[in-house]
Amino acid sequence: MTSPSDGRERLYLYDTTLRDGAQTTEVNFSLADKQLIARMLDELGIDYVEGGYPGANPLDTEFFAEKATRKAHFAAFGMTKRAGRSAANDPGVAGLLGSAADVICFVAKSWDEQVKVALEISLDDNLAGIRESLLAARDSGREAMLDCEHFFDGYKANPAYALACVKAAYEAGARWIVLCDTNGGTLPDEVEAIVREVARDVPGDHLGIHAHDDTGCAVANSLAAVRAGARQIQGTLNGLGERCGNANLVSLIPTLALKSPYADMFAIGVDAEGLRGLTPLSRALDEILNRAPNRHAPYVGASAFATKAGIHASALLKDPHSYEHVEPETVGNQRQLLVSDQAGRSNLIAGLARVGIAVDKDDRRLTRLLAVVKEKEAQGYAYEAADASFFLLAKGVLGGVPTFFNVDRFSVNVERRYNAVGELTTVAEAIVKVEVDGEVMISAAEGNGPVNALDVALRKDLGKYQRFIEGIHLTDFKVRVFQGGTDAVTRVLVEFADETGARWCTVGVSPNIIDASFQALNDSIIYKLVTSGA
Repeated sequence: MTSPSDGRERLYLYDTTLRDGAQTTEVNFSLADKQLIARMLDELGIDYVEGGYPGANPLDTEFFAEKATRKAHFAAFGMTKRAGRSAANDPGVAGLLGSAADVICFVAKSWDEQVKVALEISLDDNLAGIRESLLAARDSGREAMLDCEHFFDGYKANPAYALACVKAAYEAGARWIVLCDTNGGTLPDEVEAIVREVARDVPGDHLGIHAHDDTGCAVANSLAAVRAGARQIQGTLNGLGERCGNANLVSLIPTLALKSPYADMFAIGVDAEGLRGLTPLSRALDEILNRAPNRHAPYVGASAFATKAGIHASALLKDPHSYEHVEPETVGNQRQLLVSDQAGRSNLIAGLARVGIAVDKDDRRLTRLLAVVKEKEAQGYAYEAADASFFLLAKGVLGGVPTFFNVDRFSVNVERRYNAVGELTTVAEAIVKVEVDGEVMISAAEGNGPVNALDVALRKDLGKYQRFIEGIHLTDFKVRVFQGGTDAVTRVLVEFADETGARWCTVGVSPNIIDASFQALNDSIIYKLVTSGA
C-alpha cells in the first residue's frame, strides 16, 4: 500500500463481499468459500478485505481466528459500543478486538432520526459511542474506521449532526470515515456536492464512500465521491449486496485503471496483471455461488465485447476502437463477432475464426453457410451463445462432420408413484438405441428428470468412442420459449465441461422440449468427439 512515485494520488479499494455481499438473496458463504474469496481478493490487489462480524455468528468467529489475507488489510466489522456501557465491557466490541483482524470498522448511525428512533438514545450518547469505540480499537494497536450509516439522508435532514459524527470519528483518530448511502437513493450530483462540503472539515484522504445501487447509481456515486475528494471506495465483487446490491468493484476497478481522468490522477493497488484476471475472477465467484454469470456485465460479461450487427462487425474488423471503449484483453475478456440472423459475411468470417475454422473471405461456400445460418435462426436456433453447434453446422457445410454414431430411437418415461416407504416420488427413465460401426447398443438410465435420464443414457455406452467422453459433464441447462403458447417452439441451450476445464455450449429447437434437449445433448457429444480427434 505504498504511495505511487509518479505523482498520482493513491486511491484505496475496500471490499465487503464477505460481509455486505453475504446479505444478497440466496447467497450463503461457507467457511471454505470465505477463505477462498479472501485469497482471490488478496491476489487481485484489493487494499482492504472485510470478512464479516466476529462474534455475530459461529462461522464469522471461526473465520476471524486467524488472518485470512497476506497483503491486504483484514477488516472486522461491528457496532460501536452500546450506550450505558464502556467499550471495555461491551461484548460486541470485545468480539472485534479478540479477532485476528488488523482493521476494525465500526458502524454508527449518523442520521439524527435513526439515533432517536432506532437506537432510542441521545445524540450525545451516539457521539460518545463513536469516540470511545474508535479509541478502544486504536489502543489495541488496530487501524480504526467508521462507517457512517445513513449519512446522506442524515446530512440532508440535519447536516450539523451528520458532520458532528464525522468530526467525532476524525478527532478520535479514525484512519477512514466512510460516508454511506445506506438506502441507495442519493444521486451522483448530490453525493458530489455533499462529499465536497464534508471535505472542507475532514481531509479527503480520510474519507470513503459506501454506495448501494437502489437507483442504479452506485458506481456513478462512488466516482462522484472521488471527484469530490474521497480517497477510499467500498464495494463488492459483481455488485453483490442486500436489495439491489452494492457498488460493483468489478466495474469500478477497470474504470479507475483505464479511464481518464481517474487513471491519470489516481493509482490503485490492482496492477495490469490483476486487471487481466478480472474476468476470470468475476466468473469464478459466480461459480462458487453456483450462479450463471451476467452476460451483460460491464467489462467482464460474455456480451461486453460482442457485436451482432453485420455493419458494426465489418467496421470492428477494420478498427476495433470504433465499437470498443477498451481492449477486451486488458480485463481478461475477449472480442466476439456473433453469428446471427443479423450477421453479414464479416461476422461469419470472424465467427469461424473464433471456433477455429479458417476460410478465405472470397470462398463461395460462405454464401451457402450464411443462408443456412439465417434459415436455422428463423426456426429458433440461436448461435450467439452456442459456439459448439455453430462449429458443427459450419463444418457440415464447409467440409463435413464424421458420423461417429447413429441414434436409432430413444424413449423417455416419467412416472409419479409412491416408493417402498410410502413417499410420493417422481422417477424418470430413458432408453437409447445407438448404432456404432454396425454394432447396436441399448442403454437405459434413471435420472432426477427426463433430460438428466436422457443425458446419462446417451453417454452410457458409445462403444469405441466411450473413452473420449468419460470426463464430460453437463454444467448448465436453459430453456426458452421461442414463440407460441402451450404449443410453443422451445429453444434449449446446454453447456458441457470436460476434465481439462474446457466448456462448450450447444442448442436444440423443437416444439417438444425433450426433442430439443436431445438435439443439444447430441451436438455436445459430437463436438467433443470432433475436437478430441476421435
